[in-house]
Amino acid sequence: MGEDLPSGARIIVGVEDSPASRWALAWALAEARLRRLPLVAVHVSRAPLYPSPEALPYDHTLFPDEAERSQELVTRLFGDVAGGVPDEALIIIRVGHPGRHLVDLARAKDLLVLGRGTRSWLSRLILPSARRYCARYARATLVTVQPVPAADKPEPAPGSSPLRRWWVRIFSSHADDASPS
Repeated sequence: MGEDLPSGARIIVGVEDSPASRWALAWALAEARLRRLPLVAVHVSRAPLYPSPEALPYDHTLFPDEAERSQELVTRLFGDVAGGVPDEALIIIRVGHPGRHLVDLARAKDLLVLGRGTRSWLSRLILPSARRYCARYARATLVTVQPVPAADKPEPAPGSSPLRRWWVRIFSSHADDASPS
C-alpha cells in the first residue's frame, strides 16, 4: 500500500473522468469539510484485459506516464470542482480493479463515496461495476451520488419517443427519399 493514510474516520471517494464522479467528488468534499474529516481521493486505472483473471496479477506497477496522466486527471477534477486540490486531501493512484482497491482502502468507520452513472448493458458485461462490487464487499458505509440532469436540456416533444429504434429511423428516412416529388 505504501501511502501514509490518516487514522480515524475518513471519507474515501473514487474518482474518474465522468459526470457522476465529478458530482461524487463535490459531495465528498463538502461532506469532508462539514464533518472535518480527511478526504482521500482514489483513482484506479483499469489494468489491461487478460484472457483469464488468474493471469492478471493483483498489484500492478504504474508506468511513469500512466502515473502522470492519472495525477493530472485528479488534479483537473479537483480544479473543476473545488478550484484546486485542498490541503487536507490525499490523492492515491492505483492500477487494477477499482472496486477491489476501494474496498481494501475503506475501513468500517469510513464513508465510501462513488458516482452512479448510466452504462449500457454491453459496457456492464465487459467491465464489471465498481459500485456493485463495493456495495457487496465494503465494510464502510457506501454513498452513491447520481449526477443532476442538466437544466438546459430541451424536453422531448409530446408524442415523440426518445427511445425510437434505429431501424425505424432508417426505414423512415428511406421512405422519405423514395417518395415522388
